Amino acid sequence: MLDPPLEDPKTEAQKEEEGLSRPGLANFVAVLRRRNFLLLWMGQVCSQLADKVLLVLLIGLVSSQFQPEGASISGWVSAIMLAFTLPAMLFGGVAGVFVDRWLKKGVLVASNWVRGGLVLSLPPMLWFTAHHELWPGMPLGFAGLLLVSFAVSTLTQFFAPAEQATLPLILPKRDLLAANSLYTTTMMASVIVGFAIGEPLLTLTDHWVRTWLPSLEVGPELLVGAAYLLAGSLLVFLQPHEKLEPHSQQAPHVWEDLKLGLQYIGQMPAIKAALVQVVVLYSLFAALAVLAVRMAEVMVELEPDQFGVLLAAAGLGMGIGAFWVGHTGRQVSRRAWSGLGSVLLCVALGSLAWTTDRLFPSLGLIALLGCAGALVAVPMQTLIQEETPEQLRGKVFGLQNNVANIALSLPLVLTGVAETYLGLSWVFLGLAITAGLFGLYTWGLLGRDEKGHFPIP
Repeated sequence: MLDPPLEDPKTEAQKEEEGLSRPGLANFVAVLRRRNFLLLWMGQVCSQLADKVLLVLLIGLVSSQFQPEGASISGWVSAIMLAFTLPAMLFGGVAGVFVDRWLKKGVLVASNWVRGGLVLSLPPMLWFTAHHELWPGMPLGFAGLLLVSFAVSTLTQFFAPAEQATLPLILPKRDLLAANSLYTTTMMASVIVGFAIGEPLLTLTDHWVRTWLPSLEVGPELLVGAAYLLAGSLLVFLQPHEKLEPHSQQAPHVWEDLKLGLQYIGQMPAIKAALVQVVVLYSLFAALAVLAVRMAEVMVELEPDQFGVLLAAAGLGMGIGAFWVGHTGRQVSRRAWSGLGSVLLCVALGSLAWTTDRLFPSLGLIALLGCAGALVAVPMQTLIQEETPEQLRGKVFGLQNNVANIALSLPLVLTGVAETYLGLSWVFLGLAITAGLFGLYTWGLLGRDEKGHFPIP
């Protein structure tokens, strides 16, 4: 009689840990072969593109229907941008509380379907409100655009933490780094593609719809609305196998739940370090967006309205960095990625102080800046997903989005003023020092024991 096969002496944890070092493109292939992740990722692609093209659509509607001839469009666009920004500042943390108490799949599907419905409501809303004013100088249709923008952005505050909290439900820990690399690459690609081809894509769709339905001017809205609806429809087939805890069915105590999330972050040095790194990165890239306009103005090769060329370089660099992290896998520790990324951030920002009026050196350094940002962002986002208990993920990701969006407002306000008084070079040097100091701070936090004990109710 044959002896029974010996059981593998390795524990499940050891097997899991071995899987963390899987090298190369196999990381990406492994996650894309998982049906649930593929559905979530495809939903993200549709939703992200819809977000970017929607902004182009709204600015186009303002230009064609509300901007007086010869007047500046800046004030109208600023109002639209404010309507997009306010919900992130007001509801980001609160949305995470509710996400923890609801089924994530339901949040993902409903937020996309309702956003699609809101976009499809734009043509009839503009038709009914034509030639009416809310008050003198404020067209009723423009007020409707602001309301739709605010509502879409509010729903996004629920979608974002639900999406991040779903990843650990559908993937083993070893695949989270590659998954976040793909997500970051997709996000950067959607920024470049959405803003670059948004206008011609909307024009082409409008022409195609007019060919078949000459009496209707709904092509652009159909495109964006359909993208949201497609994202929601794909996510209907998601199977995260989540279970709500008994307390999740109770009415949420919003402030107590937010306090619980803050307490958890405060007691976990690694989580705190990751959140600080992500927020600082958001602020640095917001400052770059402001400075890019001034750089384009002083460069002989560019016009001020071509600052997008510089930002596209940052997006390309971040995509490359995210692919690099995902390709390498867990062969490099999270602390090492963070340290390397922080050093490269300092080098790129410090070097930009000397190339502010030269296009090609600046493009290379901005691309390096984007790559360094990905080396920090992808491992840190993965760390938050891995170390945060399922019951707290919505709260933590909601707080992350909330704080990050509030932090974005500071560089948007202060960077332009600082550049006016100090000049581009000194501002870039100041940003380099800031990145270095926060890099040292989080390096110390990440060096402490990442395994803490936190009582989860």
